[in-house]
Amino acid sequence: MLGQDKLDRINFLANKKKTEGLTEAEAIEQAELRAKYLEAFRKNFKQQLENVEIVYKD
Repeated sequence: MLGQDKLDRINFLANKKKTEGLTEAEAIEQAELRAKYLEAFRKNFKQQLENVEIVYKD
């Protein structure tokens, strides 16, 4: 998963976008951070699904 500093930056940019708006550079940074977050999330989720074992009660 991403480090806490990057998660804090994602949240900061999201809040700033709602209140003030973002500069072009900040919008690009936000898009890149979101892409990295989604990539890490999908990777972790896929790993969880691969470790799931279905056991039928007989």
